[in-house]
Amino acid sequence: MKALLLILLAEVCLASLVPEKEKNPQYWRNQAQQTLKIALKLQQLNTNVAKNIVLFLGDGMGVSTVTAARILKGQLQNMKGEESLLEMDKFPYVALSKTYNTNAQVPDSAGTATAYLCGVKANEGTVGVSAAVTRAQCNTTAGNEVTSILKWAKEAGKSVGIVTTTRVNHATPSAAYAHSANRDWYSDNEMPPEAIQQGCKDIAQQLFDNIPDIEVIMGGGRKYMFPKNTSDVEYQNDDKYRGTRLDGKNLIDVWRDKKPKDKNSQYVWNRSDLLSLNLMEVDFLLGLFEPIDMMYELDRNVQTDPSLTEMVQVAIKILQRNPRGFFLLVEGGRIDHGHHEGKAKQALYEAVEMDRAIGEAGGMTSLEDTLTVVTADHSHVFTFGGYTPRGNPIFGLAPMHSDVDKMPFTSILYGNGPGYKIVAGERENVSVVDYAHANYQAQSAVPLRQETHGGEDVAIFAKGPMAHLLHGVHEQNYIPHVMAYAACIGQNTDHCRSGAHHSTVGPLPFLSTLTSILLLKFLF
Repeated sequence: MKALLLILLAEVCLASLVPEKEKNPQYWRNQAQQTLKIALKLQQLNTNVAKNIVLFLGDGMGVSTVTAARILKGQLQNMKGEESLLEMDKFPYVALSKTYNTNAQVPDSAGTATAYLCGVKANEGTVGVSAAVTRAQCNTTAGNEVTSILKWAKEAGKSVGIVTTTRVNHATPSAAYAHSANRDWYSDNEMPPEAIQQGCKDIAQQLFDNIPDIEVIMGGGRKYMFPKNTSDVEYQNDDKYRGTRLDGKNLIDVWRDKKPKDKNSQYVWNRSDLLSLNLMEVDFLLGLFEPIDMMYELDRNVQTDPSLTEMVQVAIKILQRNPRGFFLLVEGGRIDHGHHEGKAKQALYEAVEMDRAIGEAGGMTSLEDTLTVVTADHSHVFTFGGYTPRGNPIFGLAPMHSDVDKMPFTSILYGNGPGYKIVAGERENVSVVDYAHANYQAQSAVPLRQETHGGEDVAIFAKGPMAHLLHGVHEQNYIPHVMAYAACIGQNTDHCRSGAHHSTVGPLPFLSTLTSILLLKFLF
């Protein structure tokens, strides 16, 4: 009798989780019909030339992360969460990207960045080079360099920018401008002597040498720009943040010296200086807000460090002054770091912040002339489950216990990582710890110092000119070819004329052709 009462009580509780309007079948029918009307409008393809391209890269933002971030966003707005919409959810076109590297089933961020920025798949750990380059072997680099869409855009007269929450010389941004056999060669301090002797340059040096006229560069990475043991401007007594360069160069000065004297070049290292700039007068901006990576959004010092959204706002305001348009790479890079540390709360708040930046960028640009693509380089072994009821806190417990040790578990779990804990010979009892803490490390199945990437496909969301070309399942290196085609840059220019794509077969071009045929018959 007691068991029956408990079952009935549970069913009543679950029923109360359903919003009243959702109990009416007409609610779901109306919702589906509205979605259908929107889908039918997509028959009229946007075949404009993309004046602007914005690529948002959520590092490590697999599909499970997207879903969990959606729920978190909704719950932060006092909703149940599942019904919420991320900005990227509103994009009309969605595809899947195959993320493997040429030598790795489960990829890293360097080989993947080379794919979605340079259009060529590459080996793990290498950036801006083909698969003919072996990681950490400098002498395999020469002749195997590949260029990125950022360079293609620059050569077409567009302004270009890089915004990241990691180091500006980290794997993702570095593929936009560097050619390196090793993603870890942040400065010459991290390079073996033989690599320097063979003529290879560190990635920080390449940032200012290879494409010296990048209009906007913002993120972390100050320590790699200054001579070894130089005190950091913000953390003067902290040894781990001191300069690293062995060549004695101050790359901030190098950056300034490469700029035309009649241009206004601004270097800033804190939020207040950034937000006080007169952006109508800034031609080149270098913002380095932390010695290494920027702080997690949950830990960010709002006095000294700008948010990703604020950096995107500034970048677009500067870049959109160019009448020929712009290319902007935006990386939500610390989603990946949160997952590696097993800190799901940090990772998901990073994803929500990137989504906020996507919304801001959308409000500052037009669907008519701006192609916006949101994707990830790879996934993680991150999951959530356990038959949680509707509206369950995304960082909460599952409503069941283990069949073996009879202890509870959080809905969020990792396949491997630092959250593997044995206490007194048993799995840790999570009910006695603060599993909602920002730095709580979710339990994992296999003990590892750092959680690993996942190997499954990731999503690509697209809107704007030629966004319909991102559909189905694609190799990751297809992405920059679509963006270049849409913008008529790089090798994709033959199809362009008078500001419109004339080679696209869609409803409107077809009708135009039919009209021409009928007109000729009438005249002759």
